Amino acid sequence: MNIFARTERLVGADGLARLGAARVILFGTGGVGSWCAEALVRSGIGHLTLVDPDCVDETNINRQLPATTATVGQPKVEVLRTRLLEINPSADITALRQRYEKGADFGLAGYDVIIDAIDSLTDKMNLLLEATATPAEVFCSLGAACKLDPTQIRVAEFFSVRGCPLGAALRKKMRKENTLPAKPITAVYDEEVLPNLGPEQDPGPGKAIANGTFAHITGIFGFTLAGLVIEHILGKRP
Repeated sequence: MNIFARTERLVGADGLARLGAARVILFGTGGVGSWCAEALVRSGIGHLTLVDPDCVDETNINRQLPATTATVGQPKVEVLRTRLLEINPSADITALRQRYEKGADFGLAGYDVIIDAIDSLTDKMNLLLEATATPAEVFCSLGAACKLDPTQIRVAEFFSVRGCPLGAALRKKMRKENTLPAKPITAVYDEEVLPNLGPEQDPGPGKAIANGTFAHITGIFGFTLAGLVIEHILGKRP
């Protein structure tokens, strides 16, 4: 069974081998991260670590890959790991039900690619600062909520992003604390910001404000991240 026959036809045996050998760690397996993880494994990434402390909630079902009525209450990373191994049983998938916090040791220097898809402003900032101090390539998802138009999703270096409230808040916090990333970060973002029209929801302790979100937006964010990672591993990005 050659599940990557179509991938190899496009990138060749050497490209497929590069994807299989790459070590990737993904923080956040929610609306953006879960779709990113699926695309990476379906594309031949052989070593993937998933980091997320949360369990599936019914409010996740509208946009997150692991979330169904049957998985509510189960750890997101475990649900996702099971699915990914059904796609490629030979993949090395590590599921860590942990929250990223400053000082936590995830062995980031041992990865080729680090992907940030978490919500907490402080944790996101600290992850990006730590990640950019390693040899790994760093990719980041900015805010995917309050959006409808998929054509407005963009890619830019983190400090060139404009129109994204989360990106602006991160840059402000970094400058206020007089600490900046050690190298460039490739970010996926969207300038569209729509108002919430429905009732407020309590996101829970340590979580970002619960804004309205659609699956097609979070999915495109996640697939875009995966595409950037694949291009980097194949040596196609400048």
